Amino acid sequence: MDIQKIIDQGITFIMDFGPKVIGAILIWIIGSWIIKKLMKTIQKLMAAKNYDESLQKFLTNLLGWGLKIALILAVLGTVGVETTSFAAILAAAGLAVGLALQGSLANFAGGVLIMVFKPFKIGDLIEGQDVIGVVKEIEIFTTKLTTPDNKEAIIPNGTLSNGNIINYTTEGKLRVDLNIGIGYGDDIKKAKDVILQTLVNNPKVLKDPAPTVAVSELGDNAVNLVVRPFATVADYWDVYFEALENAKNALDEANISIPYPQRDVHVHNVAQV
Repeated sequence: MDIQKIIDQGITFIMDFGPKVIGAILIWIIGSWIIKKLMKTIQKLMAAKNYDESLQKFLTNLLGWGLKIALILAVLGTVGVETTSFAAILAAAGLAVGLALQGSLANFAGGVLIMVFKPFKIGDLIEGQDVIGVVKEIEIFTTKLTTPDNKEAIIPNGTLSNGNIINYTTEGKLRVDLNIGIGYGDDIKKAKDVILQTLVNNPKVLKDPAPTVAVSELGDNAVNLVVRPFATVADYWDVYFEALENAKNALDEANISIPYPQRDVHVHNVAQV
């Protein structure tokens, strides 16, 4: 083995490709820095123009991926890779991957639909795909929710955009539905007035629409009343729990009973023959 020949070939290789590799590394470092600065500038501009927060994150994610792909192509071109051939290979690979990942493409399309039609935005309380939560982030393929028990739910945009979506935040007010039973021997009007007064005295219960208390059913063991206060989305659970507790205490003070299921048992003595 001719060691000198190997050394000469190594030197020739370094001389031919060394500058290209160094140039590619410099392009990657400088390009990454430029992309980072550019993304920050774009985010500031969109914030200054009062772009929707959901749209900001979606566009920056999309633009960021596009710039990174362009940077990779530039680096490959610097080291001598034929970018046109690479682009053709990438397109063919993209087609194959696209056919294999039709669900991901559907999720991307779903993300675009969400951005265009805006059924919800970041911070809204929504229900979709049997999940309730506050919208935390809208990404290219998925939407992240924070559930009431502080869990993160990740829902694909494709199924989310094609299903039923309930936005609890849009109207700004939510009705709290409660049911309270009183005894058949109690004064219905008095009970309604007592419960209604507890709602009126609660500062978290909205005055418009006004809360209502009405008879909903003559049950087996009680006269059932529906209690319907309205609250903001943020105060919903506070009103729910406070309304129940305040109603119970007020009914006790007014000597109005809240009955529980009862059953009368009749025992018959049968004469022995």
